Amino acid sequence: MSQGGAVITSSLMPTYARLPVRFTRGEGAWLWDTDGKKYLDGISGIGVCSLGHAHPTIAKVIREQSGHLLHTSNLYEIPYQSQLADALTRLLMSQSDPDPIPPRVFFCNSGTEANEAAIKIARMYAHHKGIGSPKIVVTEGAFHGRTLGALSATGNPNLQIGFEPLLPGFLRVPFNDSAAITAIADNPDIVAVLVEPIQGEGGVIIPDDQYLQATRDICDRHDWLMILDEVQTGMGRTGRWFAWQHSSGAVPDVMMLAKALGNGIPIGACLARGRAVDVLTPGTHGSTFGGNPLACRVALTVVDIMEKEGIVEHAERMGHELHSALASALLSKSVISEVRGSGLMIGIKFNRSCGELVKRALERGLLINVTVDDVLRLLPPLIIEEREARRIVQTIAELVDEFFTER
Repeated sequence: MSQGGAVITSSLMPTYARLPVRFTRGEGAWLWDTDGKKYLDGISGIGVCSLGHAHPTIAKVIREQSGHLLHTSNLYEIPYQSQLADALTRLLMSQSDPDPIPPRVFFCNSGTEANEAAIKIARMYAHHKGIGSPKIVVTEGAFHGRTLGALSATGNPNLQIGFEPLLPGFLRVPFNDSAAITAIADNPDIVAVLVEPIQGEGGVIIPDDQYLQATRDICDRHDWLMILDEVQTGMGRTGRWFAWQHSSGAVPDVMMLAKALGNGIPIGACLARGRAVDVLTPGTHGSTFGGNPLACRVALTVVDIMEKEGIVEHAERMGHELHSALASALLSKSVISEVRGSGLMIGIKFNRSCGELVKRALERGLLINVTVDDVLRLLPPLIIEEREARRIVQTIAELVDEFFTER
């Protein structure tokens, strides 16, 4: 491939089918490539850069902290780590009953690592209960990551081919089907249910309003852990700090965050409360880089900006406007079957493959994503403004008309 006359070559492993573009700088919801072409970022690094690119306050914090201290390891106390843990547990408990034992947080470097920590919590929880072959209920269509444990929990067989044997101990049921969980609840080895509040990689699948609450009730009846993967949905993406807050009674025992937590600086977090709070003890888990001073100070800054500037409320408002505008512009088209979403997590369901739209949108200066072959996914920065949302709608509508008219 080439760009601007230069051939792009690399010694990288070919694990990505990369698009032929190189970005050199960003500002807000926009990116510029090596030729100076401007792009509206409708995917924000797959839901990572929620506060946009080159946010001046975050950039200042990175510069300052890099001149002070980057890393010491978890052999020592890290003040920013403690402050961030306090901030996240405060947000976790903001819509739940007071708990006599405060929640606790483990910091790592990614969503996959946070999910691995959650799986280990479930297994150690089983060990404390005397269960030798623990089972975790997971769902079809789920995506929890690509390390071996997270991959085993993932509900996409295509991603698992060639990596067998997978980690045992997972029971799979349909997503958005609490009755299917109840149907297997007599299994004495079940210790936890692990779900995404909204399936992102699975096609922006939004469950019924009662689903999470029903799952919470089942877990309580059977003394299981309710584990929520909020890696993509968390940190304001759906118009709430966490997607479970749309079902206020469905407070998780374990919750995982990453992506937007660091706005581009790698950081993941696994939060535990209630019966899960003291499961992991010294020596049972760890991370060399997890929770280093730089990552935690940046994440603290992200939380602070979001609270002071009302970013979550803005995401809810803009998500409603963008969803309504897309529905108005697209649902009359025969190739579109549904526009669905929550906040600024939106999926446009086609009745046929739509993967080629990604390249065509790139040519028009818009970054989008297609998942499960027929769902165009939008995860724009939470700071997106109305004029930028209108441009997204107009560009997608024009692309759909042109592309499918040709066929």
